[in-house]
Amino acid sequence: MKEQNNTTLMTTTENYEDYKDTTFDYEHYEELCVKHDIRRFAEVFLPVFYSVAFILGVAGNSLVVAIYAYYKKMRTKTDVYLLNLAVADLLLLFTLPFWAVDASIGWKLGNAMCKITAALYTINFSSGMQFLACISLDRFFAVTKASSQQNFKKRCWAICIFVWTTSLMLSITDLYFSEVKEHNGKHACLPIYPKDSVKEVTALIQILEIVFCFVIPFLIMLFCYTAMAKVLLKTPNIKRSRSLKVLLTVVGVFLITQFPYNVTKLWRALDIIYGLITRCETSRTIDLMMQVTGSMALFHCCLNPLLYAYMGTTFKTYITKTVKRFSSWRKQRTESVEEYTMYSESHVEETSSFSI
Repeated sequence: MKEQNNTTLMTTTENYEDYKDTTFDYEHYEELCVKHDIRRFAEVFLPVFYSVAFILGVAGNSLVVAIYAYYKKMRTKTDVYLLNLAVADLLLLFTLPFWAVDASIGWKLGNAMCKITAALYTINFSSGMQFLACISLDRFFAVTKASSQQNFKKRCWAICIFVWTTSLMLSITDLYFSEVKEHNGKHACLPIYPKDSVKEVTALIQILEIVFCFVIPFLIMLFCYTAMAKVLLKTPNIKRSRSLKVLLTVVGVFLITQFPYNVTKLWRALDIIYGLITRCETSRTIDLMMQVTGSMALFHCCLNPLLYAYMGTTFKTYITKTVKRFSSWRKQRTESVEEYTMYSESHVEETSSFSI
């Protein structure tokens, strides 16, 4: 999904100057294929979507981090993975205001911020997908066999370091190639690859991202949750039905949000190599699909707290405690304000200075 954000404007008007060695006359194709309406759609849709995702995602994931910081101790591997997942989602969401401005009026923050923001997006999106796989593996071992908790933190944090390192390596190309470039009358933050190998580099990067951010996590989740479902079906437990519904929901949401985007992305990668898209209408459809499916894939980070944290009974208890504490704090604050203003000489003036 990084491509959909890093090259929002680039995907709405194809630039085929780097691909002139193919048999198809892309230079003529570019003149015929006008995509002003696709660009206008991106300028409205993406900022609105990023704003909504930012608000919902930051609220949900911040609550997860706050609960771990103030209430819940990390007793299991899943706790560690959930905390890392929430941090990765938050760091990813914090890049959205920059991409919203980029989609609307162009990039205004220079080359350095372009490189850093693009790299941060890739690091956190990739690590988030990998932590989902880690959570499924830990749940699989917990259900199918009694795993020892001895020294779990040491092994668990080693896995977390591996995930973050892998994601960092995937972001090197963004850090190196991303630049601010004049595009369609605006400055845009885009990956600028070497012209002599632009096709190979672009396609390779997209395929690697598909493998590490979708294929491997999905296969791990599918294997683990299928095995867990088989165990649960053999277990005479009154909570079995709910557990199976949770498993199906987790896998289903992952497929619904990630599969369409990765299929579209693979189609674009194959087109870069083989020149499959030769019609303007097809190109316009792919551009629109990249924006919509990419946004769906991004929205998964807003759903992670609901799917992985809030479904647990302990988290619900801590959320209730947090809400009660906040309500108690507001009540005390209100009472202190009312008491202060009651004995003030200028009651109306003093009251207006407080905003609860």
